[in-house]
Amino acid sequence: MTPMSLIFTVAFVVVVAFISMWQKLDLERDLLIGSVRAAVQLIVVGYVLFWVFKVESWLAMIAMVAVMVIVATQNAAKRGRGLPSIHWHVLVAIVASEVATMGLMLALRIIPPTPRYVISISGMVIGSAMVVAGLLLNRLQSEMASRRGEVEVWLALGASPRQAAGDVLKSAVKASMIPSVDALKTVGLVQLPGMMTGQILAGASPIQAVHYQILIMYSLAASAAVCSITLGRLSLPLFFNRDAQLVR
Repeated sequence: MTPMSLIFTVAFVVVVAFISMWQKLDLERDLLIGSVRAAVQLIVVGYVLFWVFKVESWLAMIAMVAVMVIVATQNAAKRGRGLPSIHWHVLVAIVASEVATMGLMLALRIIPPTPRYVISISGMVIGSAMVVAGLLLNRLQSEMASRRGEVEVWLALGASPRQAAGDVLKSAVKASMIPSVDALKTVGLVQLPGMMTGQILAGASPIQAVHYQILIMYSLAASAAVCSITLGRLSLPLFFNRDAQLVR
């Protein structure tokens, strides 16, 4: 893509801004800020990755992944605002998903231990875990609010908090994993995912692109499960006090 072609992509933002003004959605300011931020962030990250890939430093690679985890944690934890220590719980869940998926890839030698592979795939894994964490927290809070009476009845009958809210937790975990499961069912039929499309546009063989996309889809599904279950189990006790009473 030439620089001029890149400039022409602004036309898409202009179209959305026009639609927003036409329908009086009042999204122009957020759209402008988001577009500028996206461009600046991607350009900066591009140059940083160019340097990291060139020097192939493990320290730089770990620092880059750490930044991804911290930003993802801050964003996902907003969905659990009001829950004590929720940032730490989200951090543990996202780190667990990254360690489980990336650790397995490296242990089985599915990918080489180089910054080019580790950082690129980690970005997708961490991003997916961030979305799942946000969905889990949002659904868990809404379920606890709507099924408060049911949980309190179980508590009154002598059930532990985990027993009383077990069905609530299962519903929240299932809901947070729906996008990942649906993506597995429809990939290749409804959409060609980003990594596969990027490789094809870069000139790679479609068959080779498919191999890597299968790796990504399976790893994202595993990441979603690890993150959702871990965060759910860590967050559930936050809705109860020390006397096993429902307080949130």
